[in-house]
Amino acid sequence: MPSVTHDDAPLLADLMPWSVAPPRLGRGWPAAPDAVSLRARWDAFIKAEGPDREALLEPTRSRTLHTAVGGLPGRTAGTEKLARASGPCPEPVRVLRAPFDEQWLIPDHRLIDAARPELWRVADEHQVFVVETDGPPGPHLLATSRLPLLRPGRIRPLYRRPGGEEPNLAPGLLDHLATRLGHAPAPLDVLAWIVATVGPGHAVPLTEDSALWARGVELGRRMLWLMRRDGERPRLPGGRRPYVRAPLPSRPLTLHYDPDEEALHLDGGRISPVPQEAWDFEAGGVRVLEQWFTARTAGAEPGTLSAIRPATWPQAWTSELLELITVLALLAELRPRREELTVTAQITAAELRKAGVLPVPESARRPASVLDGHEEGPEGQLTLL
Repeated sequence: MPSVTHDDAPLLADLMPWSVAPPRLGRGWPAAPDAVSLRARWDAFIKAEGPDREALLEPTRSRTLHTAVGGLPGRTAGTEKLARASGPCPEPVRVLRAPFDEQWLIPDHRLIDAARPELWRVADEHQVFVVETDGPPGPHLLATSRLPLLRPGRIRPLYRRPGGEEPNLAPGLLDHLATRLGHAPAPLDVLAWIVATVGPGHAVPLTEDSALWARGVELGRRMLWLMRRDGERPRLPGGRRPYVRAPLPSRPLTLHYDPDEEALHLDGGRISPVPQEAWDFEAGGVRVLEQWFTARTAGAEPGTLSAIRPATWPQAWTSELLELITVLALLAELRPRREELTVTAQITAAELRKAGVLPVPESARRPASVLDGHEEGPEGQLTLL
């Protein structure tokens, strides 16, 4: 973590005041590491009738075959009750299912206990979602362009409206920073600084040193790029890039790391070189690579929709694994730079209170109240916002 005094540093909860609790699925089968399985699960669900369909749903108090619920913002899934549902599977969308683990989700409000529609309303190509974590030994924050399904930390979108409109920053913060730094930072610059410097308790030291600010923003932007993975593919230098050295079996069941060989073994398959730092990388208290592998190999109860999964290991998973190893290794390389970032000339929480930036108005902690567009309510009714 950066060398900094956090005693009077403002908190993330004040700098990015609007936050949302993470979505809660209520059942595991609408999410999966591959989209093909989701379509097969939906088809099996639709073909079932009566008690069989009800059992496959895995009903909860929030969702049964007879729950009336509106559509998700920006999605075209049906809104008739699931007891009468038919037709093809709603097009699966990419989500962040676990730290650094992008999976797929059926975007159907009828299948999700608590979907948090306010997040779906602002999820577009401009959005960056920040997810709070438990911190060391992993990062204090994760950032993603995908809708996050991680629990239990709160989610803070960078923008309060679609199209990158109205940054989710304390009113007056950008102007105050512009005065102290001598230039106006962009909202993404502020987020990059936050990601690079956030400390225990999600305290965020701010500085008036423009040169230090520039270094922190540069570091944070690289961290954001690696975590979001929505641009050019990251690469390790030649000779350090992981490759498949021995073909992976059709259904690998075990994962083992050999530190002497810097090799990742999936049964008889072998990937190397895999830096020790990538293997040891943790988030949320678990080793990222082990959690990623378990999500694709753990068994499911026979007869459930979750048991519908690829019969063999898809080639796409191997490509995703190679990229994940690269991302974790590159992020680990940035740790020394974070530790060397000594934050001086701090803008304290007391200063922000004196300037009227803090405390933030309660309206800043709530979703934007007026959005363009219509949403479909239960049974096809029109919902106006």
